[in-house]
Amino acid sequence: MNSDQNLKKIAQDFYFCSEKDQSYGHYNIIPMKKELLEVFDNQFPDRDYTIEIVNPEFTSVCPKTGLPDFGTITLRYVPDKVCIELKSLKYYYLEFRNAGIFYENITNTILDHMISALHPRTLTVTTEWKARGGITETVTASYSSADKA
Repeated sequence: MNSDQNLKKIAQDFYFCSEKDQSYGHYNIIPMKKELLEVFDNQFPDRDYTIEIVNPEFTSVCPKTGLPDFGTITLRYVPDKVCIELKSLKYYYLEFRNAGIFYENITNTILDHMISALHPRTLTVTTEWKARGGITETVTASYSSADKA
């Protein structure tokens, strides 16, 4: 077995990828537990203010190679009725640690789960990924409740 085949086998066995689902965005992963996200009442619901939360130690796994990915996740939101509780956010992020998932999917999954938990006025999720093979990537996904009205 050559090294490429060996890495693929490792990814399949340990990082939740399947052989037939190797196209981009199609993979089998342990579902992220959005139920881990806890909120508390916003003490200033009549005021627009921005909360920025940065996690510089985010980790996941490349579903193609099985190699670890390291990045910084930034949440920027204007709360409505509730705010995110930080300890629960930390545990939620840890759910991604061994998951085989692409950068774009991480960013949009986090956005969807935060919208579901917070129902914010606005929310932007930015993921900045450390270089692998000399290439870095930044992915940004945004939401505005005004767009839904």
